[in-house]
Amino acid sequence: METIPAAVVRAAERFGDREAVADGRVRWTWMQLHERVRRCAGLLLTQGIRPGDRVAVCSPNTHHWIVAALGALHIGAVLVPINTRFTGPEMRDILDRTEARALFVATSFLGVDRLSLLRETGARLPATVLPIDLDEPAAWDGDPTGVDDLAAAVRPGDISDILFTSGTTGRSKGAMSAHHQALSVAAAWAECGEVGPNDRYLVINPFFHSFGYKAGILVAVLTGATLLPEVTFDVDRALRVIADERVTVLPGAPTIYQMLLDAPSRPGHDLSSLRLAVTGAATVPVALVERMQSELSFETVLTAYGLTEAVVATMCRVGDDPKTVAHTSGRAAAGCEVRIDPSSSEILLRGPNVMLGYLDDPASTAAAVDSEGWLHTGDVGALDERGYLTITDRIKDMYICGGFNVYPAEVEQTLARLPGVTESAVVGVPDPRLGEVGKAYIVQRARLSAEDVLAHCKRNLANYKVPRQVEFCTELPRNASGKVLKRVLREKA
Repeated sequence: METIPAAVVRAAERFGDREAVADGRVRWTWMQLHERVRRCAGLLLTQGIRPGDRVAVCSPNTHHWIVAALGALHIGAVLVPINTRFTGPEMRDILDRTEARALFVATSFLGVDRLSLLRETGARLPATVLPIDLDEPAAWDGDPTGVDDLAAAVRPGDISDILFTSGTTGRSKGAMSAHHQALSVAAAWAECGEVGPNDRYLVINPFFHSFGYKAGILVAVLTGATLLPEVTFDVDRALRVIADERVTVLPGAPTIYQMLLDAPSRPGHDLSSLRLAVTGAATVPVALVERMQSELSFETVLTAYGLTEAVVATMCRVGDDPKTVAHTSGRAAAGCEVRIDPSSSEILLRGPNVMLGYLDDPASTAAAVDSEGWLHTGDVGALDERGYLTITDRIKDMYICGGFNVYPAEVEQTLARLPGVTESAVVGVPDPRLGEVGKAYIVQRARLSAEDVLAHCKRNLANYKVPRQVEFCTELPRNASGKVLKRVLREKA
């Protein structure tokens, strides 16, 4: 077992002059990235940051985030990523709860000055605040004296990061992980995807999320793949970057690939370099997987399942057929055990990478991880005879129609087979006779009527599963990590 600082040192030694980061005009080799990390760590050291102190980063996907995060980790500080879509009070809450000693923050992103937002709340700002100007290259040029000794002193079991859950319901919780856990899940993800030093990885998933940080930055650190951070997703820009930079690895939510497929400008770009796609959701249509391979040139499309508290639990493997990829989330990975609770069908996970616990919340920790070490995920699923996991839905998203359990993901999978449907989300809404009935929110790419939708569902679903209401919309509400906010849809309904 090793630590993240040791992995960065080893990457500089192994991959040397290979390109580590390609972010517009910023082009760094692995040796240059290591030196930038050392100097950033040195600056933190001169500001009084010591091993175990919490260092927060609130900034989008650019080279600044990579250096800031790895710089903090290099001296044994604990990384606290903050969602860039958070409001001032939400950012203040994270800073207060973690007692962060330092904050890297983008001063302007999407037209918002996050530092000003924080100040407007009357927040107690950390003693060290390092503003990030996204228009300028990172220039944290501290004295690295003593940094290497501190990096060598970090231990695999030390806490590396506190990642806050997405908070789609209730207050977010801070899941704590150790260095060896963060690297273990990154290594497992890289192994399943066969990622190596010749890969060029376009990172669309936010760095503040485990998908962008651990399955993105840390995967590259372990494998030598080149990181191409995408500050925000714009389909035309993404197509240009894929073609110009010869991108090979492109993970993301299913909607990302659908947008690429539907883009009018796609035929004008050479996408033949694309090799690996990794996605995940309860609903990934088989037709989408097949189109990704035939029209977007992906050799391999994999699905995976994880959550903040364990990051990578299951993953498909190279060679799995499109039906397996679409209908399952793969089999156990990263030393994880998976079982299904026979009474509730809840997915339970146990293994070396289950979180250390929630920050300052022993009650929630005990509720999530039982006395035998099983993490209760809140997801419903099933295992087939091969050990492949199918996600049925979230327990909280299930609704009861006339006494029958309805799992929205099953209805959404059916809707995905209706020509003209780009994506959908189904929620349960109150009904005076049946208790709850389904309402389908649909984003369409061809004109459909509610009657078309309901007729399709009646042909393919039991009566109690058929939505009673249909609403067409231009987009579905999502959090920054791409999850559909069904709470918002239920409130709207």
